[in-house]
Amino acid sequence: MAQKLAATARTGRDNQRYSEQGERLVAGVVPLSIDKTKVLVIQSSRRSAWVLPKGGWETDEGTAQEAACREAWEEAGIVCTVQRDLGKIPEMRPASQLSASASKALYQFYEVSVEREAPQWPEQHKRGRQWMTYLQAKQVLAARPELMEALNRSSILR
Repeated sequence: MAQKLAATARTGRDNQRYSEQGERLVAGVVPLSIDKTKVLVIQSSRRSAWVLPKGGWETDEGTAQEAACREAWEEAGIVCTVQRDLGKIPEMRPASQLSASASKALYQFYEVSVEREAPQWPEQHKRGRQWMTYLQAKQVLAARPELMEALNRSSILR
């Protein structure tokens, strides 16, 4: 199935899916280079940190995989193909880091291959992207243990 590439990013949480325990369901990707020596990371929306592309799984999306690929397009400007399901990862941030805008989440990550990096994408005005080695990514993702767990579950070369 061809990925739909919207010109604008979705906003808000009106169509957000939640688990039976009230966790926000978040789908994300670990985008690896063809030779698996690098991962593509993006700047957080406030540009204060580096993160993996991820976001809410919405009610009109049939699968978390579909949501993950949409988020990869909106946030990183990549067209990708899922290679592996990396499984569910529970929220690992301490309660002090959670808020209404950063609520408790249950993450579902996928390892993806990058088919294309677009020169323009929906969130390019608020996010940069950069290829990093495992060691570089490990340093910049250190404050986000759930993202490090996803990276560690991937087949990136260490």
